[in-house]
Amino acid sequence: MVVNNIIQQITSLGFSEYEAKAYVHLLSVQPATAYELSQTSGIPSSKVYEILGRLVEKRIAFVEGEGRKKKYVAMPPDEFVESRRSVFDRTVHSLEEGLKKIMVKTDDVSFIWNMTEYDFLLDKAQRMIEGAEETLLLSTWQEELSPLIAPLTQAEARGVKIATVHFGETDETTGHIFEHPIEDTLFEEKGGRGFVLVVDAKTAIVATITDGNHVEGAWSLNQGFITLAEDYIKHDIYIMKIVHRFDDLLLSTFGSRYQHLRDIFNDTALAP
Repeated sequence: MVVNNIIQQITSLGFSEYEAKAYVHLLSVQPATAYELSQTSGIPSSKVYEILGRLVEKRIAFVEGEGRKKKYVAMPPDEFVESRRSVFDRTVHSLEEGLKKIMVKTDDVSFIWNMTEYDFLLDKAQRMIEGAEETLLLSTWQEELSPLIAPLTQAEARGVKIATVHFGETDETTGHIFEHPIEDTLFEEKGGRGFVLVVDAKTAIVATITDGNHVEGAWSLNQGFITLAEDYIKHDIYIMKIVHRFDDLLLSTFGSRYQHLRDIFNDTALAP
């Protein structure tokens, strides 16, 4: 299983599956002939010479000896990883510069980008948190908070002010956490878990995560979008402060699940 995962990771760097398999298995049997590698790796003998030739061209494998005594050795893992990192960094830098040159200037327009993938939601949120400089407002459930604890902790250590509305109880202590007491009711009403993140009042994510981690959301630099997201979290915090101090009065006035308070089309309360 570990070997299979490593092979998949290497293929994500631009190598074919056979190239990744040849490199990984060569590490365990080197120095080895092409025939020996074919037997160990399961790469067909009709393909193994071609694959090793590619690795030699890419300087990921090296040849020792000649003729029938020819054997192959693999680039050491540390050097392999470092060489790939160097290539990746150069490529990303070049790509960044190239994209900037061809991008149409849109200073007067702020787009809103949709997001539908759960992994992208968490990745985007993490990158936003890692780039936070001053303030960070978050409204979330435990499922989405847990994978973000590390970058949140690092942000707090940098001096970023953090306020989080958390639906349900939590043991997390990063920043200032306001626990929302009626998460079950909200889940039923919305059909999913809400997620809102605002960083430095400059970037925001708003999303709903339904069963199976299906995401319907968006992120934007649009100031109107950001203001709505920011106000949503701030008003929840205002309510949590009131609930914390006057919960008994609120329950006796609006009901055990604040149903009268949350009825926005009527201004009613329990009978005294």
